[in-house]
Amino acid sequence: MPVSLKMDKIEYRTVIKFFVKEGLTPNEIHSKFIKVYGDSSPSFSTIKKWAAEFKCGCTSLEDGPCEGRPKSATTPEIIEQVHNMVLDDRWMKVREFAETIGISKERVGYILHEELDMKRLCARWVPRFLTADQKRTRMKISEQCWERFNKNKTHFVHQFITMDETWIHHYTPESKQQSKQWREADCSAPKKTRLVPSAGKVIASVFWDAEGILFIDYLEKGKTITGEYYSNLLTRLDEKIREKRPGLQKKKK
Repeated sequence: MPVSLKMDKIEYRTVIKFFVKEGLTPNEIHSKFIKVYGDSSPSFSTIKKWAAEFKCGCTSLEDGPCEGRPKSATTPEIIEQVHNMVLDDRWMKVREFAETIGISKERVGYILHEELDMKRLCARWVPRFLTADQKRTRMKISEQCWERFNKNKTHFVHQFITMDETWIHHYTPESKQQSKQWREADCSAPKKTRLVPSAGKVIASVFWDAEGILFIDYLEKGKTITGEYYSNLLTRLDEKIREKRPGLQKKKK
């Protein structure tokens, strides 16, 4: 049972320093404090802070600059050093910064987040990288669409046709005869989910407008998407528009 003892901060830091020398982690030190001092224990963040200070060579138990380390690990020179290392290798880990420069990981984190205003982001997947000309072309098309939309919103929506590609997984479902089982007469029919794993996948190109799907094309096995393939799709799309949306053809004339 924890006992209600009261210690001042210097005594707490003395104990933390001793446990750090023993090789205990901040979590282990915190557990020992809770076991003995209960609610009077210092917070985990306090223990973690002082454990990092002592591991970095701090010998003083007082607040302020510690002996055995620079008065401040956030000097302009160190900030610049961290910044240069980031620019050289953006995949570098905080631990590697700390080991190379000789400061704590907490201080590296402070420099990266507070001084350099940086954060670690995962790469976002995109289908392809566009050139400057391609980006400019897309911007012009978007501006033209926006102008037409503002002129007649209803007309624009009904004139607009778009498409997307998606992978479709397919499998051979189990027939009713194949699913039959011997059961007791008073039992209900067994339930099942999709038992057969995916037998393959096919890429589907889907064209649709405000009224619904115009047509779907499934890429044949062994073929790849090329410029000729897209050209044939557009020819088929024109045929489907004449077939399913005859009003659009009249408006175009």
